[in-house]
Amino acid sequence: MNTVPPRHAPLLAAACAVVTLVLGLPFAGERSAGAFDAAIEKGVESAFGDGLLTAFVLPTEFPVVLGALAVLVAVAGGRRRWDLVALVVAAPTVAIPVNTWVLKPAFGRHYDDHLAYPSGHTVSLVTVLTLLALFTAPGARRLATVVVGAMLTALAGIGMVGLNYHYLTDVVGGAAFAAAVTLGLASAGAASAGHRRSRGVPGERREPADGA
Repeated sequence: MNTVPPRHAPLLAAACAVVTLVLGLPFAGERSAGAFDAAIEKGVESAFGDGLLTAFVLPTEFPVVLGALAVLVAVAGGRRRWDLVALVVAAPTVAIPVNTWVLKPAFGRHYDDHLAYPSGHTVSLVTVLTLLALFTAPGARRLATVVVGAMLTALAGIGMVGLNYHYLTDVVGGAAFAAAVTLGLASAGAASAGHRRSRGVPGERREPADGA
């Protein structure tokens, strides 16, 4: 298990946060789809049936997300990586409530009778997928995990658009916010761990080797 964040993770986190803000501002307070979102919605509804769309959305459902988080906690705990357990717990604990209680009311974008931007289902899914990518060793495996995660997110987005849960821009904003929070927390944790290692353990003395 290797959870070293990408070298530019803080920059990526900041860029994702900017995407969430910049994408959401033009739609703040709106109660209907713009031309882009309306066109995507129409295309998705004509291309996919409800059964397939429902299957696409399945990874965003609460029991699936909770189960995936439980597996990550179990794997990290089994290896006594309490820092990773803390990250798995902290990422959704921060991302989901902040999205629900801060960002959605702040942007005030509605889809029918509910606040829609950023998409909460997408925040839940992408938080898990970003954690999974961080749990994967850097290199080809992590790249493959990111690609598969992006495909799952795209399919989930298609499902939510086709089932009239969200506009596409809600999905993009939610994905960006989830990545921002998770990468930001991982970077902060890695920086803190590095600082502790550089300082050493207070009061610890080096003992002479046996026989010295």
